[in-house]
Amino acid sequence: MQRLQQLTGWLQNQFPGSPFDLAPASADASFRRYFRATFQNGQTRIVMDAPPQHENCRPFLHVGKLFEDAGTHVPHVYSHDLEQGFLLLSDLGDTTYLQALEENADNAKELYGAATNALIRIQLASRENELPLYDERLLMREMRLFPDWYIAKHLNYTLDEKQTAKLEEVFQRIIKNNLAQPRAYVHRDYHSRNLMVTEANPGILDFQDAVYGPITYDLASLFKDAYIRWEEAEVLDWLIRYWEKARKVGLPVHQDFADLYRDYEWMGVQRHIKVLGIFARLYHRDGKEGYLKDMPLVMDYLRRACARYIDLKPLLNLLDVLEPHNLRTGYTF
Repeated sequence: MQRLQQLTGWLQNQFPGSPFDLAPASADASFRRYFRATFQNGQTRIVMDAPPQHENCRPFLHVGKLFEDAGTHVPHVYSHDLEQGFLLLSDLGDTTYLQALEENADNAKELYGAATNALIRIQLASRENELPLYDERLLMREMRLFPDWYIAKHLNYTLDEKQTAKLEEVFQRIIKNNLAQPRAYVHRDYHSRNLMVTEANPGILDFQDAVYGPITYDLASLFKDAYIRWEEAEVLDWLIRYWEKARKVGLPVHQDFADLYRDYEWMGVQRHIKVLGIFARLYHRDGKEGYLKDMPLVMDYLRRACARYIDLKPLLNLLDVLEPHNLRTGYTF
């Protein structure tokens, strides 16, 4: 309550003599909260509440400026108070890609076309030494969430020495592929819950953890989305369209689509391993059980990719031990 009073007082100072109504807009998996301020003239603004003891707003400001300068539609920052952790932002509306696509899947081609166009603009703006490097240390730290939180905590399973060695071997193979890919700016959570239906599409949110790394990462986030499934034939078409546009504008993508698709698959494996660990942690540590229902789709992506590549088969074998077929629920594999 005290925090909300502080935020209201700060906003009143930004708009003296202009009454407004304040209502929750959204929250995410972190400590950040968002409120929508509606003024008497119908104008709206979003206020981010990011407690400074938990959240650092500087990356949000830095990445937002990079992406805005690249010509994409991110929340414009009108003012901020970093000491209190308040930011005043433009309002990108309240309709996510996920909501729009669940209501009318016929919009998918148009919306995903706009999403890949925006992604290409971000990637074209990429410069070294501007964002943290998505290096071996970070990629591996993310994958370690899988044995620590998904296997040990969520499944209550203890890997033996041989299983641990096999998992480590596969992790090293994944990292080798990831680090060999061309690099670009990586949003790191470029999916249907963080893309908004706005004018112009898409509005892009939750980019503060952006890094400089494998060029296929955001494609894997977008098309192997934990919250919505598409037929592989559709995804293949959208990926080819991205690849053709990317080549045309000179992005460092492979000249052979098969090579890009392999990298996209392997990047997706890294992400799915991480996401399963994160979802397990959100449930067991933070009490956020809503993510449990999304685990089967993520696991299905992971199993399908592992089945396609011989170097990933040891991971598939381990998954079969961890979750025998007759105990799996929600999988279509």
